[in-house]
Amino acid sequence: MTEHFKDTGFIPLRIAVLTVSDSRTEADDKSGGWLRDQVEIAGHKVVAKEIVPDDVYRMRAVFSHWIADPQIQVVLATGGTGITGRDSTPEAIAPLLDKQIEGFGELFRALSFEEIGPATIQSRALAGLANGTFIFCLPGSGGACRTAWDKILRPQLDHRTRPCNFAQLIPRLLEK
Repeated sequence: MTEHFKDTGFIPLRIAVLTVSDSRTEADDKSGGWLRDQVEIAGHKVVAKEIVPDDVYRMRAVFSHWIADPQIQVVLATGGTGITGRDSTPEAIAPLLDKQIEGFGELFRALSFEEIGPATIQSRALAGLANGTFIFCLPGSGGACRTAWDKILRPQLDHRTRPCNFAQLIPRLLEK
């Protein structure tokens, strides 16, 4: 067994949470607050949390800052993944990604279909890697955040999940 698959028990990750919204504040940011709480309950450390409007350049500024910070291993973003005129999270993050993780959006929509039916087609949830940082962009609804966290992210960010997980890959993400 290679070292990155070695069972070392739970390893807490350093995670940033971003809410994309023109109307939310810390007082009423239910989805971002819920994600922050779930990250901490799972044993990880929330190292940053912000709310940014649906503006491509303001989002890119936050994403870029966090991607450049070696202390941040994962970014969870909620909101702005729909198809209305102001929904622009995918456009903000896509140019910053070194690699996309297409399976995340595909799996999210498959799981979401079981819960909300064909309305899931409106989601542009996506994930990728940038400078060794995992980035996951989720819809803004509480139900969507729960689906993504409970069924995909919590187990994939836990080093103990078998047969494989994202957490065990972190030491190898910047290999050349």
